[in-house]
Order: sequence, then structure tokens, then C-alpha cells
Amino acid sequence: MKKVIATQAAPGAIGPYSQAIDAGDFVFASGQIPINPVTGEIPKTIEEQTVQVLKNVYAILNEAGMNFDNVVKTTVFLSDMNDFAAMNDVYGKTFTAPYPARSAVAVRELPKGVKVEIEVIAKR
Repeated sequence: MKKVIATQAAPGAIGPYSQAIDAGDFVFASGQIPINPVTGEIPKTIEEQTVQVLKNVYAILNEAGMNFDNVVKTTVFLSDMNDFAAMNDVYGKTFTAPYPARSAVAVRELPKGVKVEIEVIAKR
């Protein structure tokens, strides 16, 4: 059985997908980009964008009754791998040991021309 997780504290889905799906023991959150859900604005720097992405991820986790401690896997998409160190610095201040497993990949382009997108899998 799956249940849709949706919150106005994170940007709404801009296509035929859910912000997250609760699948019992696991929550699968769609990739979040750095859109401020209140203003619709996108920050400029990779650091600011990573902060906003993680705020959006947290809002979805919170809606599911979870937090960053529940995250077991993340996937980070970067439009420029040269931004990895700056993103990693912000990321490292958000997650604590034991850190989730992570993949980080460079992609040609991300929605709305953003620099970073992060998706997570969390476990109850």
C-alpha cells in the first residue's frame, strides 16, 4: 500500500509525480530543487541553493513524521561537478553520522536551470 505525502511547505510537483510516497517502512521523496515554496524564487549560489533544497526535503520528511536522521540514501544531481565541494560543505552541516549512503552525479541540465537537485529515501 502506498500513500502520497504532500505539503505546501515545499514546492508542489510540476508534473505527474508526487512530492513523496510513503511505502510503509520507507518514504521515497522525489528530487527537490531550490524553489522557495512561498516566493517561488530560486537563490543564486550553489550554497544558497543547497540550503533551500534541504529545507524543501526537510518539509517533506516532516510531513511524513520524519527528519534527516531517518534518511538512509540520497542522490545529489549537480549541473556542474565543480560545485561539488561547496554543496558538500552545506550537506555535511545538515546530516550527521552515521551519514546516509549517497550518490552524486553531474547531469547536463536540471529543471529551471538550477544548480542542484536532491532526492532521498528515508526509513522509519
